[in-house]
Amino acid sequence: MAFAKNASELIMKLPMVRGRYTPFAPIGESSWFRAGGVAEILYKPADREDLAQFLSACPDDVPITVLGVCSNVIIRDGGIPGVVIRMGRDFSGVEQEEGARLFVGSATLDLNVAMSAQRHGIAGLEFFAGIPGTIGGALRMNAGAYGTETCDVLVEAEALTRDGQVVRLKPDQKDGPDTMVMTYRHNSASPDLIFTGALLQGEYGDAAKIENHITEIKQRRADTQPVRARTGGSTFANPLPSELEEAGLEEGIKTWQLIDRVGGRGFQIGGAQMSEKHCNFMINTGEASAADLENLGEEMRRRVFEETGLRLRWEIRRLGDLRVDLPVNEAFKLDEYSHSAGKA
Repeated sequence: MAFAKNASELIMKLPMVRGRYTPFAPIGESSWFRAGGVAEILYKPADREDLAQFLSACPDDVPITVLGVCSNVIIRDGGIPGVVIRMGRDFSGVEQEEGARLFVGSATLDLNVAMSAQRHGIAGLEFFAGIPGTIGGALRMNAGAYGTETCDVLVEAEALTRDGQVVRLKPDQKDGPDTMVMTYRHNSASPDLIFTGALLQGEYGDAAKIENHITEIKQRRADTQPVRARTGGSTFANPLPSELEEAGLEEGIKTWQLIDRVGGRGFQIGGAQMSEKHCNFMINTGEASAADLENLGEEMRRRVFEETGLRLRWEIRRLGDLRVDLPVNEAFKLDEYSHSAGKA
């Protein structure tokens, strides 16, 4: 989908808001990879009511993409057409509820959730200190770390529908009007839903022990991951047991081991490199384009597939349009996950 000929052409179609519209906002530069294109229109809602009003009045033919802090996304070099919504301060509060529960706004950094829980003497949420990004992203992909996933502590998620209605969804084993199925790095909730908050369940504990646990998680992450590089977190999800069995691979093997096996550690395309420290992490060494990053990921998928028959599943979201003047690796044609997976 191409951009409008000028920004005012699209803005004229959009409803009046109390928040702010910014045309051709350089969101790629502000992503954790520091690469990629612009948002045709960036919208920062003033609050939940402003966002709901926008959604209720926005024409159906205007594409909408929701972004958090861009910790696990590649913004393609051609940019994201339509409206990109980024929720700010009014969506990042943490409120203590009865029974060792916290209600957390979707723009709250995962690390801040862990730290807030510690201050309230609530244990069980320390794992969020090991996840880059926000709670909104954690809900969307059922993010997890060190043996715990978001669904394990989620009581209820709050979201807005495409027409601005508030809905509340509970994790369950079956989909329903008020439920969503959350499995490994997956959430069955409609992609049109915009998460605005989550009610999380912990348990009361000793604040000093909780703090020590958070410190241990942060140190472990720093020791094993390229946290100071321009990266985007884990590139691919670990294979499911059923996928390993089908490919005839040993039980419990991790994605980084498969990438290491096919010579991926340190492998580079343009300015994009598979990290030497943890080879399931891509890094921008300085001048990478988004195409470099995506080509690198697809090359790793191609190699692993040819070696083992297993198709790695992207954990990083790829959003927006490719730029026709940048080369696309033939590995993009590997299967249905590649070329269209990141379309907003």
